[in-house]
Amino acid sequence: MSRSVCEVDVPVLSKAAVTDPFLTNFKMGFAFAPNTYTETTYYLQTSPEYGMKRMLASGSGDIYYLGKAFRHEPESPHHNPEFTMLEWYRLGFNDTDLMHEVDALLQNILGVGAAQYLSYDAAFLQYCQLDIWTATHAELVASYQGECAYDLIHESRDHVLQLIFSQQIEPQIGAHNPCFIYDFPASQSALARLKSTEPHKAHRFEVYFKGLELANGYYELTDAEQLQARWQSDNAVRQAQGLEQMPYDKRLIAALDKGLPDCAGVALGVDRLIMLALDAPDIQSTLAFSFAEA
Repeated sequence: MSRSVCEVDVPVLSKAAVTDPFLTNFKMGFAFAPNTYTETTYYLQTSPEYGMKRMLASGSGDIYYLGKAFRHEPESPHHNPEFTMLEWYRLGFNDTDLMHEVDALLQNILGVGAAQYLSYDAAFLQYCQLDIWTATHAELVASYQGECAYDLIHESRDHVLQLIFSQQIEPQIGAHNPCFIYDFPASQSALARLKSTEPHKAHRFEVYFKGLELANGYYELTDAEQLQARWQSDNAVRQAQGLEQMPYDKRLIAALDKGLPDCAGVALGVDRLIMLALDAPDIQSTLAFSFAEA
């Protein structure tokens, strides 16, 4: 209340889905008329992002959502396919401003000190002695120290980078205080805008604590044409990987065409935050019913 951010509610079912090749929506068929075999496909949302941005474009001002989101990934100690998300958007903020606000929230809830801030490329230099901008694909593959059941040389550069990051960097950051990783490569920009002075980098950040990713945030892309191009590119990657083509949210494109205000947004996993605050052994310990018990 003291920050004048308004709580909003948006649908968790939509005809639009996420195009990110690394995310999968739950989907369901809905028949508008009884006793008919004609069904329309709806998708449970992986985030309230699309609906919230449509509200921002309509003039809502600063907003937040606290509610359910869904990701079609296996249940694990750190993930429940149905989970609680806190997502908020701040007008006039950039990614740096929002990182500081998230940092203050984590200090208050977790009782930790100020976070560490480390750029994506600096993290690879520090923990892998790897310059991601000059390293060849073969050198990236050679630097991966874990086991892999498939030949990484045939995978995309971003796939290899994400594998190295998750296996060799994540376990070493945020051990005592949270750690923000920022300035992701443009190829991993998602819905963040690119840096005007360094267009090979994106205004995107993630925060990690004790081996867990807690939040993902952007200085938001406001260009409708760029957003549509990114979604089309995602679907091209999906097609190359033999994955289903996903319908993107044309209503959000139209909203951005009208004008999305300059803002930054972040999505935070509440169940993981509670797990860390309680020092619980797994995410299921924070839930009344786990996915297996639902």
